[in-house]
Amino acid sequence: MLSQISLAFCLRKGLLALCVMVLISACGLRSGTSDSLQKVKVAVLLPLKSKDPGVRNLAKSAERAARMAMWDLRANVAMTMRVYDTAGSEMQAAKVARLAGDEGAQIIVGPLFGGASNAVGLAVAKDSVNVLSLSNNADIAGGNVYVLGHTYQNSAERLVNYAFGKGKRRALIVHSNNLAGYAGANAVEKALVANGTASVGKENYNFTQQDVVDAMGRVAIRNELVGADIVFLTADYNGALPLIAQLLPEAGVNPATVQYAGVAQWNSLPSAFSLPGIQGGWFALPSPTRAKQFRERFESIYQSVPHPIAAIAYDGVAAVGASIATGSRHALTARGLTLSSGFQGAAGIFRLREDGTIERGLAIATIEGNQVVVLEPAPRTFNNFGF
Repeated sequence: MLSQISLAFCLRKGLLALCVMVLISACGLRSGTSDSLQKVKVAVLLPLKSKDPGVRNLAKSAERAARMAMWDLRANVAMTMRVYDTAGSEMQAAKVARLAGDEGAQIIVGPLFGGASNAVGLAVAKDSVNVLSLSNNADIAGGNVYVLGHTYQNSAERLVNYAFGKGKRRALIVHSNNLAGYAGANAVEKALVANGTASVGKENYNFTQQDVVDAMGRVAIRNELVGADIVFLTADYNGALPLIAQLLPEAGVNPATVQYAGVAQWNSLPSAFSLPGIQGGWFALPSPTRAKQFRERFESIYQSVPHPIAAIAYDGVAAVGASIATGSRHALTARGLTLSSGFQGAAGIFRLREDGTIERGLAIATIEGNQVVVLEPAPRTFNNFGF
């Protein structure tokens, strides 16, 4: 079976693009034959000339991945792609979105951030152009805007479902006192309610060392009162996660008796793996095997390490191509983009929901002995999985 051919074999035999086509095709779908549907113009909107050099590098990585997807689709789907620069401005993003529409774009992949994506969606809504945003902000989803990024909602649903399967019923939620923290906490709470329960307590903190220290004491006291069996953390390594992973066990919330879990991807900073709150903690992540294949291929082409956003950009272009390849006249409409079978992406399966949010097939992993260990693999199909 082609999907089982190793990446190394593909490289040696010059079949890499063919192997990748297995990964990006719509699940269970065939290539179409409608010429009118296959001559599709795709616009990709990215902040290539942002004032922030970090954002520029991120946008470049996304652009390269989008071009990879176009190359992989070339034999199966007649698509053209043009990249438009949003310059990191919401106003400019809306302007170039309208320009793209005037130039015949039938669907937009991007922009990168939530505000710009919302502006673009509004700018092209009257033309019935759908927008596959690279953002992970579920608040902008809906109407003609779909979010492709890794959302708190998706991670929380996967984690909570897994935790319930392991008998966890009494959850504490610890989150930062900002938009991201509340978004993560609300996602966990919503997932708990969907499973017929609710949290037994929440604690928030401002992002200062002293406030985090004080908050961990409050969490420990709350835990003594309610007897939690799992604590969900919304922080990531760029926030307070390293500090919390050290201080919360010291405050008395023992990882040996209370399961730690995080809605962020805890595999991104190996130097933090030894922290007591990280060791043995649960988190959700895309298929490590698929992600590794994509990363290695990207590096072999561009001699640079892809930013995590690159796989999302690849998925956006690939999903458009796979939907067109069905031959359906509804390929670029909500009906065509929200196939229940979903798509096989760069880092595993995903599908778009009618409300504009995304469901990705995620694995559950932990850290053992300073290594990432997969506890439950990512699903390969959506049959009997998810919503």
